Amino acid sequence: MGWGDLGAFGEPSKETPNLDQMASEGMLFLDFYTANPLCSPSRAALLTGRLPVRNGFYTTNGHARNAYTPQDIVGGIPDSELLLPELLKKAGYVNKIIGKWHLGHRPQFHPLKHGFDEWFGSPNCHFGPFDNRALPNIPVYRDWEMIGRYYEDFKIDLKTGEANLTQIYLQEALDFISKQQASQQPFFLYWAIDATHAPVYASKSFLGTSQRGLYGDAVREIDDSVGKILRHLQKLGISENTFVFFTSDNGAALISAPKQGGSNGRFLCGKQTTFEGGMREPAIAWWPGHIPAGGVSHQLGNVMDLFTTSLSLAGLQPPSDRQIDGIDLLPAILQGKLIDRPIFYYRGNEMMAVRVGLYKAHYWTWSNSWEEYNKGIDFCPGQNVSGVTTHTQEEHTTLPLLFHLGRDPGEKYPLSFASDEYQRAMERVAAVVQQHKATLLPGEPQLNVCDQAVMNWSPPGCEKLGKCLKPPQSDPKKCFWPH
Repeated sequence: MGWGDLGAFGEPSKETPNLDQMASEGMLFLDFYTANPLCSPSRAALLTGRLPVRNGFYTTNGHARNAYTPQDIVGGIPDSELLLPELLKKAGYVNKIIGKWHLGHRPQFHPLKHGFDEWFGSPNCHFGPFDNRALPNIPVYRDWEMIGRYYEDFKIDLKTGEANLTQIYLQEALDFISKQQASQQPFFLYWAIDATHAPVYASKSFLGTSQRGLYGDAVREIDDSVGKILRHLQKLGISENTFVFFTSDNGAALISAPKQGGSNGRFLCGKQTTFEGGMREPAIAWWPGHIPAGGVSHQLGNVMDLFTTSLSLAGLQPPSDRQIDGIDLLPAILQGKLIDRPIFYYRGNEMMAVRVGLYKAHYWTWSNSWEEYNKGIDFCPGQNVSGVTTHTQEEHTTLPLLFHLGRDPGEKYPLSFASDEYQRAMERVAAVVQQHKATLLPGEPQLNVCDQAVMNWSPPGCEKLGKCLKPPQSDPKKCFWPH
């Protein structure tokens, strides 16, 4: 989902009344970022509070390549990483993930081995349908065991876009919340729905209801679901004891637009890029009785902050034996304070850009390769900015491209290298980058090796369902990442 997809952020069709009301009752973050312009590394960052280059969710196969977790990836979230639900357990929390995990397919990466008590969802997105010979259809789990596969047991009609998955995920959320409230149990719910990821889907009652087509139908259903969850918390009398945060894992995938992709507002490019459209996200904090209604924050925030902020809410300290990149947002949320901190824009193993205050310096630029672009793959459709949206990896480490995001949020007008403003801003930015690189200890890259034998051929529970498939011989290979 993109920064420009909600009415509260200026989407002209105004089809997100529940999220807009959530914003009016809570706080809107206008400068909130993900830690990576791609799904799985940003999710790893959310749950560990650490940049993907630290937690291992990156590749060294080719410079600055974005890498995610397809079915044949060998790696996943390492045991050495401490995830938010593991730490919340110490304060007595019950933890559930609903929807997309995306931190590894193999059994050792199962979410219930990393702090979650319950899971209803899938290790990956709803890609497919596959033929169960070259590629198996992706399983859907209830806790430890699969209960079916996408397209076979969990239908998605690729012609109409009809699927009732969001309604299933909504009911799972409502039931979990009711259960924990009844037992007076503190809980953490990670509601990771994926209807706005191509192939986009919505349930029958939402199909054809949006001015924006199928993508808008999916957004409207998500909006409706969030409204039902918030009203459920109020009905149960626990809204003032429950902190809720809404955001996205990366910007809108413009490669899928306009029918299957969203809007990044005024920002440049989209998913997979380290321009603003790829990493600046819609973000809303809601906590009645604590967060002043109608607040707007310009605090530079990041999904990694949700790790540190959640621990703070639970009365826990973040781990002291490792670098934590997330900050505690509570002073910004509850007292309106602004905390000085940089935002780092990584793509694979490379720091592509950094934001300090209102200035953003690009040390590398790249949208996607000429080879991919010539096949019709375009991450910046209609947004060619000469010397900025490059189709070769361009290095600017000697003279970074510098933008003032207040005057130029679309990153169209680089500051003159000779200007006093450039010199002053770069002195400050360079000091931040130098300190960051001096203390950077990269994790073991998890997204380098692929092997068809590790795909979802025979997940736990497949025997009961008669859905086990015969895996091919193991043949580990270096993963190829075109973007």
